[in-house]
Amino acid sequence: MKRSGIERLLPNVFRRGIIPGGPLSALLEVMEVLHAPVENVIESMDRFFSPYQTPDEFVPLLAQWVDLDRFFLTETPEGPALRIPNEVGRLRELVAMAAQLSQWRGTRKGLELFLETATGISGFGIDEEVRDENGSIRSFHIRIRVPADAGRYRALIERIVQQERPAHLTYEIQYADSKEPGQASQDIQEGAR
Repeated sequence: MKRSGIERLLPNVFRRGIIPGGPLSALLEVMEVLHAPVENVIESMDRFFSPYQTPDEFVPLLAQWVDLDRFFLTETPEGPALRIPNEVGRLRELVAMAAQLSQWRGTRKGLELFLETATGISGFGIDEEVRDENGSIRSFHIRIRVPADAGRYRALIERIVQQERPAHLTYEIQYADSKEPGQASQDIQEGAR
């Protein structure tokens, strides 16, 4: 705040006592200097709320605000800690897409969009008519097909699928490195949370 702005906030009795070189004049100059750093931050405050402009250290806080921290929380002896992926850019994308992801939560489109945004890899697929060993369609069961490039995100993919799929469905995850169609390259995960 500029000295003149601070001066206008003072009662008339104080304003009359401001004389050049006087103690009140010096105090107003000091107040202007002390306000400058805070005002600089306030002027650029919007950059802290933009996932693409905020400093890397602030991205996890934005992720917490939009409920994405649940995908990156790990238990440590000291309590829960936020484990941020090496690619802060992916987390920035998730924060930017948070409203849209919430809108589509619990749907096929939402799950595919979440997986593609979190990994940065396209090509995820969801099969809704999964057949069992007898050839019958399994009711309330889906298969998530994961592209080969996304294998390194296995733990994140499993956490996303568990939390973002429709709650009434069981599921299995099939990674592209699987040899037989319909067989997941890891244990089939089933259950409704």
